[in-house]
Amino acid sequence: MAQETTNAGKLGALTRLSSALAANAFELAHLDGPIGRLDQILNAALDVAKQQAALTASKQEATKRQQTLLADGERVADGIRKFLKEFYGLRSEKLAEFGIQPFRGLRRPASPLDPGAPPPPEPTTESAPLPASPAESE
Repeated sequence: MAQETTNAGKLGALTRLSSALAANAFELAHLDGPIGRLDQILNAALDVAKQQAALTASKQEATKRQQTLLADGERVADGIRKFLKEFYGLRSEKLAEFGIQPFRGLRRPASPLDPGAPPPPEPTTESAPLPASPAESE
């Protein structure tokens, strides 16, 4: 029989041992003390397992509640941010105090089709004069 490694497996193994000991109690009268101690430990472990299961469930409920509250908080905060933009104006630097990026205009790249943009500089290519004959290149 393989040794249990998980808590649930260990608890199951102890429960099975306790049941077997209880079934053979008349033959094992000399082990009443240790068997009683095992039963106490097993009952305490089962109570802790039940408590742990209840806490896991309450933790999951708390997580759901927290997610709901955070979603509600984000919705309210979005509304407040819109009110702040309306109150101070979209370009007001005061918005930065509230963590809101003020509108500072759009940065557009200059396009070659824009008549107001200066023309792009023409590339300068300086090339060495080509030799007239192969004899001159040596």
